[in-house]
Parts: sequence; structure tokens; C-alpha cells
Amino acid sequence: MDPYDVIVMGAGAAGLMAAMTAGQRGRRVLVIDHNDAPGKKILISGGGRCNFTNLGAGDPNYLSQNPHFAKSALRRYTPADFIALVDRHGIAWHEKTLGQLFCDGSAKQIVAMLMDECRAAGVEFAFGQAAEVARKREEFVATVGARKVISNSLVLATGGLSIPKLGATSFAYDLARQWGMKIVEPRPALVPLTLAGDQLLFRGLAGVAAPVVARAMAGPPFKEAALFTHRGLSGPAILQVSSYWKNGEAVRIDFLPSEGEGWLREAKRTAPNRQVGTLLAERLPERLAGTLAERLGLKGPMQGLPDKALAHAETRLGGWDFLPNGSEGFAKAEVTVGGISTAELSSKTMEAKKVPGLFCIGEAVDVTGWLGGYNFQWAWASGVAAGQAA
Repeated sequence: MDPYDVIVMGAGAAGLMAAMTAGQRGRRVLVIDHNDAPGKKILISGGGRCNFTNLGAGDPNYLSQNPHFAKSALRRYTPADFIALVDRHGIAWHEKTLGQLFCDGSAKQIVAMLMDECRAAGVEFAFGQAAEVARKREEFVATVGARKVISNSLVLATGGLSIPKLGATSFAYDLARQWGMKIVEPRPALVPLTLAGDQLLFRGLAGVAAPVVARAMAGPPFKEAALFTHRGLSGPAILQVSSYWKNGEAVRIDFLPSEGEGWLREAKRTAPNRQVGTLLAERLPERLAGTLAERLGLKGPMQGLPDKALAHAETRLGGWDFLPNGSEGFAKAEVTVGGISTAELSSKTMEAKKVPGLFCIGEAVDVTGWLGGYNFQWAWASGVAAGQAA
């Protein structure tokens, strides 16, 4: 059996970060991935330009059963630290909106950077072969094809269940369960939501987007764009909300967040001959404005509409409840909520409390970031934490 100091399962963002960090400490590191090349998810992220971090990334931007778990790693490896690494490799980048940073060129540059750092640190790779892992006494044995490798440290960085076409599997969960660790039930996150029933009338708006404030019943409000699709709702605001949404709950959308209470009634006094649909069309895409006015049943000039009806319309437009019947599932989900319970891990090192030498990082863990570079920052930070300890 070939001995290594550290075996890393998974050549995604977290795994490569852990491998290079451990390698830079002089550890002999092997990265194993059943995909034939590294960083598959990195390559498709950000429309191929990789939204590699967010300037505002901090623990409030993450979901977990333990909201404090991510603090330690995130504070010890910050967006500024990763930006410095990107800058050292001469990769040009820009800020888009809301602190989101993207490559000017291609996500391939981020993968190349991580691979260059790994190779410079002497990290070895085994791609394109599924591995089996067993624990014998206090060591981990991985079987890769005809080869067996052994190590005192194993880093689980194989991600969650999102985007199975890129190779996502339940490998990390299965192994953790096998070794007696708890799993928080995984579900799709940052995913479009589907509508049914009378809400299907909104399908006629497929392709229409508008800036809104959206929220799930148990989550914070997100002020971004919502997009109507043939199947339901999408767009950044809805993807954000989906991480907090639970089946049977409503999603509330404020279509006119810039309008204060009483705006329609005031418009009735100042322009009594105008119609509600016309006013809405000045503030929203025309097709959306027409559909909302129709659903509110407000026809004719406002002077003929009672204030009570206008007040009801203001309330509905400021808090329109949609009741999704589901989501588009892991196939379309950017990330996974849930995973290996943080109660099983050290927040400083990511090491499993019950299984010495086992480290769990990235999306495999019950820490999920908002849309906008937050999940990559968790991958970098948790990878460094494990790489410094393994």
C-alpha cells in the first residue's frame, strides 16, 4: 500500500483548496476524483466566468442548523485572502453587483490557478476512477482501480447532490453515515420553484422579469430580480428564497417595493381618469402589469374604484403570495442545503469528533451560502481550515 499524509476525496473548489494548503505544509497529498478532470462545477459557475467570492461574505449569509459554525473558518480565510491569491496569478476580475466578483476572462483560470498551486506543492492526482474507502484501525485505505493507498488523514470534499450530470453523488453522506455521523436531510437549494393550479395563469408571463423583494416565510427578504418561467418562478430573488422555502409554505413577493402605503389612493386623487393597469405598466413590464391588474379585478378609471378596493390592491401588490408545489430538484439546483451535521465537526479544523483524521468540507457539510459567490468562499475557507490541520 502506498502511504500518503493526506488523501482528499474530490477535486472541486474545497478539495483543491485543502490539497494545496496541506501540500504547502510539506504533506504528501493525493487527490482522488471519479470525474476525468478537476473543477467541473467551477467551470460552469457564473456563466463560465466563476463568481469566485463575495466581498461581503460573512456568517449571516449562510444557512445551517448551527448558524455559528461557519464563523471560525470564514474569519480566518476571508474574501481578501482569496483575492490576493487571484491577483498573484494575474487573473483579471471585476465586481458585478452586491459584492459579487467574477473573472474578466474564464472560470478555467480559477481551475488552472488551483491546479498550479497544487502541483507546486507536490500534490498528486488520480482522476477518472471511482474509489472505495475503508477505515482500518486509525488509518484510511482507499482503493483506486488496482491501486491501494493509505493515510491517517482523509478529507471528504465530494460535495452534495446538486447537478448530478456533473458527477454529484451521495458519497460523502454514505461514508459519514457508515462511520456513525448524523446527516441533516439534504434538499435542493438555489433552485427554480414550480407552480400549479390557478397559479398556472402566470405561465403566460414566461420570460418576463422584474425587480422585486421576495421572501420565504422563515427567511430574510431578497431585493433582486424575479423571473417567470413556463414551470413557475426563477431569477436571483427566487433562487435565494428557495434555500429557505419548505414544501407547503408560500413565497411572498413585493412587486412594488419602492411604493409606500396609500400610493394608489393618492394616484386616484391626482389622476382620477387613469387606470390601475396603466399605472402598473409605468412601474413594471407591461405583460406583468396587465396580468396583475386583471387578477386584482380593477377595471376602468380609478375614480370609479372604491378606496377599499385600492387599499386591498396595494396590500396584494406589496405581498403577493405564491404557493409553489415543488422545485426543479437537484438537477437544476446550484447547491444542496443540509449534509453532514456540523455537530459532528470541529468548527476550527473541520475534523470529525467521532472519527479522528476525517475532515469534512465544502458543500458536503450542512453549511449553505446565498447566491453570489458565498458558496465558493465557504469552499475556500473550509478547505484551508482542513488543509492546515490534516
